Amino acid sequence: MVTYRTGGESVVAGLKAHGLTTVFGLPGVQNDWLYNAFYDAGDDFRIIHTRHEQGAGFMALGATMATGLPSVCNVVPGPGVLNAGAALATAYGLNAKLFFLTGQVPQKMIGRELGTLHEVPDQPGLLRSLSKHYDRVTHPAEAGTKVADAVRALNTGRPRPVTLEVPMDVLAMRAPVPEESPVATEPDELIDAEGIDSAVSVLAGAANPMIFVANGAQDVSAEVTALAELLQAPVVGYRTGRGIVDSRHPLSCFLPEAKPLWAETDVVIALGGSARSALQGWGRGARTLIRIDADQTVHGRYGQPDVAITGRLESHLPVLLDALRAKGVRGPDRTERMGRVHAAWRERSAVLDQQIAYLSVIREALGDDGVFVDELTQIGFASRIVMPVHRPRTFLSTGYMGTLGYGFPTALGAKVAKPDTRVLSVTGDGGFLFAATELATAVQHGIGLVTVLFNNSQYGNVQQMQRDLYGGRVIATDLVNPDFERFVTSFGAGYALAESPAALAPALDAAFASPGPTVIEVPVGDMVSVDRFR
Repeated sequence: MVTYRTGGESVVAGLKAHGLTTVFGLPGVQNDWLYNAFYDAGDDFRIIHTRHEQGAGFMALGATMATGLPSVCNVVPGPGVLNAGAALATAYGLNAKLFFLTGQVPQKMIGRELGTLHEVPDQPGLLRSLSKHYDRVTHPAEAGTKVADAVRALNTGRPRPVTLEVPMDVLAMRAPVPEESPVATEPDELIDAEGIDSAVSVLAGAANPMIFVANGAQDVSAEVTALAELLQAPVVGYRTGRGIVDSRHPLSCFLPEAKPLWAETDVVIALGGSARSALQGWGRGARTLIRIDADQTVHGRYGQPDVAITGRLESHLPVLLDALRAKGVRGPDRTERMGRVHAAWRERSAVLDQQIAYLSVIREALGDDGVFVDELTQIGFASRIVMPVHRPRTFLSTGYMGTLGYGFPTALGAKVAKPDTRVLSVTGDGGFLFAATELATAVQHGIGLVTVLFNNSQYGNVQQMQRDLYGGRVIATDLVNPDFERFVTSFGAGYALAESPAALAPALDAAFASPGPTVIEVPVGDMVSVDRFR
């Protein structure tokens, strides 16, 4: 059966068929016929229109990081793509399921450098470099299939952004198309039985194994915890691995906390991540390395693994656990040993008492399930190594990309995706102003995010390095800020001032009780740097 649709209608039908009905984006002339189709779809879609393309990209990033489900960002070509490029790059670094849907100039104008509105040289080349899958729709009849292909790529192998480009003339073109949009299915995954057997043989003889987890393990929290308990192996999560094992579990370790255990570790188990911090920073030595990762190209990085299993953890960890139990593998109880490790870390990290005081208040206010979004600021850096995290996908980090200013818009997207969950963004005054105008988006769409703004009128981390490492050559890091109370309230958002951890607690209670966005300003001076723990 066929029907007649525009290219825009065909794309929208494809998105709807896959449940991708929340779109973060901005309309523009190259996407007019896409937004006409969104309009005609009525309540089937929720369009969160932002004040800048970077906001759309980061909000889509936050939505997928908080849920593990695909999310959609839509922008115009050229400047729109470039404005959202930092979010696309960050999503690539974070292995995020971001569906990047972009317009393009008319087909006959592509690549001709005729000065067509929003034309840039080789937009496909740029998008291919930041996506695991790129395609272009050239006729309405193929739109549904190409949406399905993109979704299949999102859900197969290593998660990373996918890009679909639709020229403006294709969006407007009306043509016969299949009545039903195809729906992507996931292929059955083969289990590497030989790899499992090899891993079991290694682990059966391990005296002191250590497990490293990253975002590839976010959806196997129960299985990772069970593996740790079976082997009595410490589990280390840094940045994207926080919360996979509850920080209250005796075997859960912050990254620097685990470093003293490295000398006695004989087997390293890397699950859904590279374990780069340890293997590159601490040195591999004679340790046996087991990797389970959806991306086979990871295996040879930071040292060739002794056992390399390519596949999803969701499929392979249950099989590994069953095989270990069948063989009777069980490590000796390490509760007492880990208690000493945790006590030593509390003593060492006490130098970060100012950050810990604020983070403790935030942790209490969020509860176990609240979502915390870090930022490139001293509070954010400290949170990675001292803040307890109790659930997977509740600690969102920029990872190795280190994208200053990502936190506030990313947290807005997380709150859109999880409206009934407490979501909190910590930010500095420098990073906040990268995307602070998205307060208008938050107010307009009723996004009840709570933001704690630590204000020291500096790009504080950079200035601290200028003073400590470069003989006091302070340049381009002092900031003149707006009156944040007047700035925030001018958008119609809530504002509070908290000048101490004790004052922050009631301010957070009031902010979380409000249906709209709230910014809590915390004036601070210099804080002790976390760099000493690298």
